[in-house]
Amino acid sequence: MSDVSVTVYTREDCHLCEQAIGTIEQVADDEGIAVALDLVDVDEEPDLREEYGERVPYVFIEGSPAFKYHVDERQLREKLQQSS
Repeated sequence: MSDVSVTVYTREDCHLCEQAIGTIEQVADDEGIAVALDLVDVDEEPDLREEYGERVPYVFIEGSPAFKYHVDERQLREKLQQSS
């Protein structure tokens, strides 16, 4: 069984991003689900900065949009279980 791919579009000094990443790590740990967490700083790429602007964190699970701004723990548990 491979890790669940989770991509977080983020930026430096983003408290919502830090909360989202913490929630993802905690829920994955609680559920015993291995995740491959990929953090993408939108400010390092002009196209991403233009596309996402201030709309971070933006979370994708297995390539599909899952959460914007806040990660709901219950929904995350369901999405990770479905993807694992």
